[in-house]
Amino acid sequence: MRTRFGIALVVMLAAAQIGCIFPIYSSSPDVRARQLIFASESYRHVPEIWERIWGLDMPDVATPYRTHGGVI
Repeated sequence: MRTRFGIALVVMLAAAQIGCIFPIYSSSPDVRARQLIFASESYRHVPEIWERIWGLDMPDVATPYRTHGGVI
């Protein structure tokens, strides 16, 4: 009996967290659009962070300086 109660409690809490019982976003289209923008705001910066981690946004220092090749 105690196990079933614990399982039911966990299922109800999980359902409330993922938006099954209580909706995560508002039903108004204007408010929902603003909420979705705020929720996805942090994901927009992932490519920039990835380039910064791998050093892709920095100039390439391995290429030699261009020289004229002629007599100075």
